[in-house]
Amino acid sequence: MNTQILSKIKVADEVWIATALLHRERPDTSDFSIEEIVERARREGLHAPLRPGVYVHVVLHCVANRPPNPGRYRMLFETSEGRRRLFRKGDPSHPDREGAKITPEAEDLPAGYGELLKWYQEWCVAMARDLVENDPLLQARGSGKHLWADEHADEYVNRLRDDWE
Repeated sequence: MNTQILSKIKVADEVWIATALLHRERPDTSDFSIEEIVERARREGLHAPLRPGVYVHVVLHCVANRPPNPGRYRMLFETSEGRRRLFRKGDPSHPDREGAKITPEAEDLPAGYGELLKWYQEWCVAMARDLVENDPLLQARGSGKHLWADEHADEYVNRLRDDWE
């Protein structure tokens, strides 16, 4: 490996790559432990030895729904205590992280990792589609329309309110 190229990767980008690789390798797993992400970064070997900052970035600096301290990336999302997944547009984030970096810049990725950005875009679309298809409130859409099928909605509401004081 070319250590000169490896030493230039940003820690946040290394964390994003490790998490993206975990998602791609284990598509049925919705999130990962902090330790799994750090270990995946170690195994990938983008920077040898693994920098201590990787752990801190997974715990805090890259986590969109935590207060920035001082890093304000939005690369990861905390699903529960000690669990992370990649951040997706639409996820809630701390207001002080608004507009912050979500993915690495293509030119900052080491050779051979550029396809992860395309994979990420496709993954986000698939996840959004799954959320809509499996949302119980959205699935209930239109389920009560038979209640006023024979009358105008205003007439139906007025009829319901007839017994109110």
